[in-house]
This record gives sequence, structure tokens and C-alpha cells, in this order.
Amino acid sequence: MFFELIRNRRSSRSFEDKKIDSEIIDLIKEAALRAPSSRSLNPWEFIFSTDQTIIEKLSRAKTHGSSFLKSAALAVTIAADPKKCDVWIEDSAIASIYIQLACEALGLKSCWCQIRKREHDNSLSAEDYVKQVLGIPENLRVLSIIGTGFPAGPVKGHDISYVQNQLDKIHTDKF
Repeated sequence: MFFELIRNRRSSRSFEDKKIDSEIIDLIKEAALRAPSSRSLNPWEFIFSTDQTIIEKLSRAKTHGSSFLKSAALAVTIAADPKKCDVWIEDSAIASIYIQLACEALGLKSCWCQIRKREHDNSLSAEDYVKQVLGIPENLRVLSIIGTGFPAGPVKGHDISYVQNQLDKIHTDKF
């Protein structure tokens, strides 16, 4: 089941204009909260946005690479408190991929939108912009936004050749 899931998962940046049932969103929330974290400190906070006005604003978080969010039915912003855990970035990244895998398992497609260390414009970071849009407290850091929804068209996972062409990246015992 897991291998079928990861073989079929592929980022999608185009979604149908269709709402996601609250029961499905609840399962995505559960997946986020079940993600492992260092020492079980769970430094993250998740903002689940279904309001299209908010999602449209989030789609303008960066000059390039966030516009796809505009068609998403759900945008999940992953933030964390760096004072709770020194590896908040890793913990938040794991939670982000748990969200993406849950979406895939539930018949949705998704795409990661990197926010940390990205610019909104010449005077404002993407992180500060997202904090303003969502009212995120100053002590939290924003890692990513996962945009998800029902795919607008077929999205197939990478062929096995994608893996085979990278086998030189696998090492045994030593580099």
C-alpha cells in the first residue's frame, strides 16, 4: 500500500473548483498531528485555510512559485516555534510531507510551497507576508504551505526509470 502511494504521488499545481469534505480535512489534520518530531516536542502549528479569499492572498506570497495556490481548495500553512525545538525545520518538513502523503491517500493531489527564506517582494519576506495574512504570532516561523485539492487533470507518478536513473545516489556501507 505504501509503495503504491509513493509511486503515484506527484506534485500538482492545478486543481478542480471543488470543495473538500470536512471529514477528509479532519483526516489530513490527524496525519499532520501524527507526524514524528524530535523528542516528541511537536513545535509546529497548522493553519488550515479553505476560505478562497485567504487562499488567493496566500497565492501571492512569493513573486514566483506560489500562484498555483489560487486554485487549491485547501491551503495548509506549517509554522513552528523555534524555541520549542532546535530542529523545528526538520520536524515541520516531516509534518509537511505527512500532509502530502495523506492527501495522496485520500484521492487529492498537492504541492509544497516553500516560504522560509523566500521573498514576497523587495521589502518583505514571504514569511512576514504570510504571517500578516494569517495573523501568525511573531515568535513562530513559517516553513511551507501545502496546497491541495482534486486534480484538474490526470497526474501520474514518475516512471520506474526516474528511480533507476538515480541509483548512483545509493551507497552501501561507505560513500
